[in-house]
Amino acid sequence: MSTAADGGIEDPPAEVLAEAAAAFGLLATPARLHIVWALAQGESDVTGLADRVGGTLPSVSQHLTKLKLAGLVRSRREGRRQVYLVDDPDVVTVVRLMVGQLTERAGHAPARASRLRGLGA
Repeated sequence: MSTAADGGIEDPPAEVLAEAAAAFGLLATPARLHIVWALAQGESDVTGLADRVGGTLPSVSQHLTKLKLAGLVRSRREGRRQVYLVDDPDVVTVVRLMVGQLTERAGHAPARASRLRGLGA
């Protein structure tokens, strides 16, 4: 991003904002966010992810397909199984930062999460 004439940071182009909104939209469900959080800790197959996030194999597989199509995760074949991992280290940074901050604040202000949900977040 470049600097605006007034010394502030210039607004990003509309297409960049749309792409960012789409990525955040994909992470807006607790299940997908949990999947990305789990994959940020290390790669896993669908069975391991389903066990970890408490989802069914079909639902976790559908979430992974959407995340993969968006370029947030990728997979590789390991024998007969598909192993998934986060494809964008910046996504890991954003997810860890947001979840870490909210986890830290939860100990000090538990009402914040419900306020965020009430705002449609």
